[in-house]
Amino acid sequence: MKKVIAILLTLALVVVAFAACGGSTTTDNTTAAADDTTAAETAKLDGVKAGFIFLHDENSTYDLNFINAAKAACENLGVEYVVKTNIEESAACKEAALELADEGCNFIFADSFGHEGFLIEAAKECPDIQFAHATGTRAHTEGLANYHNAFASIYEGRYLAGVAAGLKLNEMIEKGEFKAEEAKIGYVGAFTYAEVISGYTSFFLGARSVCPTATMEVQFTGSWYDEAAEKEAATTLLSHNCKLISQHADSMGAPTACETAGVPNVSYNGSTLSACPNTFIISSRIDWTPYFEYALKAVAAGEEIDADWTGTLATGSVVVTDVNEKAAAAGTADKLAEVKAGLEDGSINVFDAKNFTVGGKTLDSYKADVDTDDAYTPDTEVIANGIFSESKFRSAPYFDLRIDGIELLNEKY
Repeated sequence: MKKVIAILLTLALVVVAFAACGGSTTTDNTTAAADDTTAAETAKLDGVKAGFIFLHDENSTYDLNFINAAKAACENLGVEYVVKTNIEESAACKEAALELADEGCNFIFADSFGHEGFLIEAAKECPDIQFAHATGTRAHTEGLANYHNAFASIYEGRYLAGVAAGLKLNEMIEKGEFKAEEAKIGYVGAFTYAEVISGYTSFFLGARSVCPTATMEVQFTGSWYDEAAEKEAATTLLSHNCKLISQHADSMGAPTACETAGVPNVSYNGSTLSACPNTFIISSRIDWTPYFEYALKAVAAGEEIDADWTGTLATGSVVVTDVNEKAAAAGTADKLAEVKAGLEDGSINVFDAKNFTVGGKTLDSYKADVDTDDAYTPDTEVIANGIFSESKFRSAPYFDLRIDGIELLNEKY
């Protein structure tokens, strides 16, 4: 009798979801958490089923980072979950979201910037389901009670990684490998979005905080994940005599190019130590587990989810890997602990305006495009008390200043 009741309840949930959002079929790139017992018997959070939409799969360091966090959060809380991978930034995202709704998911998350508009369309069609999106910009202006953005102060993690890079440059200078004025960093960027600009600038400022002669060249690929293009970009930067390479791109293209060339590398979204034991120094990443746990608990309790949620070092959302002592400069771990403490107590601010210039000038005022429109119109004053306040007025980065010391080799993307 209990089995019959359970089957009837499951059918009822499917019918409700189908009626609310319109029917669709499940695609082949869907995987579900499997267990011999039902979610109702094991769940610590009642009434929650999560659905996740990822741009790529485990081969992308960016998506793998999200996949690991989703799995950890759901398993920590005993929540049933469904994962869809390789979902393009197109109407395929909306279709995937509606499929997840049909499957009974009441929390649906997408991980890529270009997913946002399509996820918002799904949220409007399914007002009783909570939707969340990483790196997006529109939650605070859309005004939907069931649509939310999330990000983290990863600029602090990149700053820490930059400090490690600067220390390595100093060590190479002291060994006579090159002169101080030749301390040029190469950076492989995906697009000329504020998210990427904020990332490479914070990394550069971290490096310059310990190696003041450092400069940087940035080569863009026009893709979040293109191993061949990322390797080619790194190779171009190496041909320009860059002494160290970092990246905001999602493949192993740049790290493996560095390992082959014997050039130090700072990666992103996870350690590349196993593939690049001689050149990998450190990596920074966002740990999305705290956000997923926060949002899932809110859904279970029927509580409001922040329209813009920003994780920090304090929430455990911004992390760096262990230092690879084989490649890093001596004393790197101790220095990073010191800088991390300064970031946490506020004595160090990544975007302190006295530490950079734009066109030779120190800024005391700047309006950024926070309430994003098609023309990217500046609308919000973001410098206060000499500090550019990144991720204060929305969770996604809006730092888009082109500071002195950084040369962009190609800006067509």
